Amino acid sequence: MQIQAGIITISDRASKGLYDDLGGPALQKAAASYGWQVLADALVPDEKREIQRAIREHIARGCSLILTTGGTGVALRDVTPEAVREIATRELPGFGEVMRMESLKITRNGILSRNLAVVVDNALVICLPGKPSGAVECLGFVVGAVPHCVEVLQEVPTSC
Repeated sequence: MQIQAGIITISDRASKGLYDDLGGPALQKAAASYGWQVLADALVPDEKREIQRAIREHIARGCSLILTTGGTGVALRDVTPEAVREIATRELPGFGEVMRMESLKITRNGILSRNLAVVVDNALVICLPGKPSGAVECLGFVVGAVPHCVEVLQEVPTSC
């Protein structure tokens, strides 16, 4: 099964052009290395409605996997988990647990991460750190579960 991915960078400063988006391109490269096709990408500010709109647009374009980078820290402007939870049908806590557990082996600040994964409609949304290396590392910690999860979410229910 070919995974159709979308990537969303969430950053006030990058969305204003104050610095280059490095997280999105890093995730695009990682996605390609896993054999996933990136259908869409977006760069939005740390605003709940903008994050939710970008996720909905990616799903409408056919993305079954959406990777976000940014907005998962403890700063007051970091609203990605809250925005994503508001439109999710269910949360998949194991993704965040594994990402934090493995991150702690690299940095003691891994405990501050609010990475998570949820289901929105029939798509898997994984929220990753804003630091490009952290986003790619955290995705690598959970990549083994992604294909099966996406496949299950894309199945068409059979009627009796």
